[in-house]
Amino acid sequence: MQAASTLIAAAAASDQQGPGNVLRIVLVVAVVGGVFLAWFLLRGYGDGNND
Repeated sequence: MQAASTLIAAAAASDQQGPGNVLRIVLVVAVVGGVFLAWFLLRGYGDGNND
Protein backbone atom coordinates (compact mmCIF):
# COMPACT_ATOMS: atom_id res chain seq x y z
CA MET A 1 0.00 0.00 0.00
CA GLN A 2 2.93 2.34 0.66
CA ALA A 3 4.25 1.87 -2.88
CA ALA A 4 0.87 2.73 -4.38
CA SER A 5 0.58 5.95 -2.40
CA THR A 6 4.15 6.89 -3.34
CA LEU A 7 3.36 6.28 -7.00
CA ILE A 8 0.20 8.38 -6.79
CA ALA A 9 2.11 11.22 -5.10
CA ALA A 10 4.82 11.11 -7.78
CA ALA A 11 2.19 11.21 -10.55
CA ALA A 12 0.48 14.18 -8.93
CA ALA A 13 3.77 16.04 -8.55
CA SER A 14 4.76 15.40 -12.17
CA ASP A 15 1.82 17.50 -13.35
CA GLN A 16 3.21 20.51 -11.50
CA GLN A 17 6.78 20.46 -12.82
CA GLY A 18 6.41 23.64 -14.83
CA PRO A 19 6.96 24.32 -18.52
CA GLY A 20 9.18 21.31 -19.19
CA ASN A 21 7.42 19.83 -22.22
CA VAL A 22 6.48 23.20 -23.69
CA LEU A 23 10.04 24.47 -23.36
CA ARG A 24 11.37 21.30 -24.97
CA ILE A 25 9.02 21.71 -27.94
CA VAL A 26 9.91 25.39 -28.33
CA LEU A 27 13.64 24.58 -28.34
CA VAL A 28 13.26 21.81 -30.92
CA VAL A 29 11.18 24.05 -33.19
CA ALA A 30 13.72 26.88 -32.81
CA VAL A 31 16.64 24.62 -33.75
CA VAL A 32 14.83 23.11 -36.73
CA GLY A 33 13.73 26.58 -37.83
CA GLY A 34 17.29 27.88 -37.53
CA VAL A 35 18.62 25.04 -39.66
CA PHE A 36 15.93 25.62 -42.26
CA LEU A 37 16.61 29.37 -42.30
CA ALA A 38 20.36 28.80 -42.71
CA TRP A 39 19.70 26.37 -45.56
CA PHE A 40 17.32 28.82 -47.21
CA LEU A 41 19.74 31.75 -46.96
CA LEU A 42 22.86 29.84 -47.91
CA ARG A 43 21.47 27.78 -50.78
CA GLY A 44 22.12 30.59 -53.27
CA TYR A 45 25.87 30.49 -52.68
CA GLY A 46 26.25 27.08 -54.31
CA ASP A 47 25.13 28.14 -57.80
CA GLY A 48 28.49 27.56 -59.40
CA ASN A 49 28.66 31.08 -60.82
CA ASN A 50 32.41 31.29 -61.01
CA ASP A 51 32.99 34.00 -63.61
